[in-house]
Amino acid sequence: MNIRQSALSRDTAETQIRVNLKLDGSGKSNINTRIPFLDHMLTQIARHGLFDIELNANGDLEIDQHHTMEDCGIILGDAFRLALGDKKGINRMGSTSVPMDESLATVTIDFSGRPYFVIQSKWNGENIAEIPVSLFEHFLESFAIAARCNLYVHVQAGKDNHHMCEAIFKALAKALDQACHLDVRRLDQIPSTKEKIF
Repeated sequence: MNIRQSALSRDTAETQIRVNLKLDGSGKSNINTRIPFLDHMLTQIARHGLFDIELNANGDLEIDQHHTMEDCGIILGDAFRLALGDKKGINRMGSTSVPMDESLATVTIDFSGRPYFVIQSKWNGENIAEIPVSLFEHFLESFAIAARCNLYVHVQAGKDNHHMCEAIFKALAKALDQACHLDVRRLDQIPSTKEKIF
């Protein structure tokens, strides 16, 4: 089996980011975005999705976190899309609900080649660790567009923004793991009646 991995860089006047992704990993991560809570969330994707992720980002945090979070979403989405290649043999779709104390989040994903993002949230206030909650939504949307996937996020319950956000990212990890998983019954088949996923 080919090693499913990707290595990318993204350099702009606003951010400089490097990522290495291995889909068939063991959950190892080395992540430094200079935004500790984002690091914590991306570590959840690696640990609970069993992906190996190295990501280093330098951004214009003297302005705010927007460019760094957006570009991290873009490059991580690009990394998944490239590591999946022609998508032969993958489940393609995944869906998981994850609790985090009083919070419950469901994430559903489809690597259809068509980007679409929907979120239904129950944020309590505007920030998490001094980061606007809208930036976490924007990260997820940027990821979905770059990965060319349908991504649906539904927070069914919650009071604490930290718990709700962590439930989302853990559910994303598990849904990604399901969707990227190889089905031994169709390793030579693209999971689409179109016979191609762009």
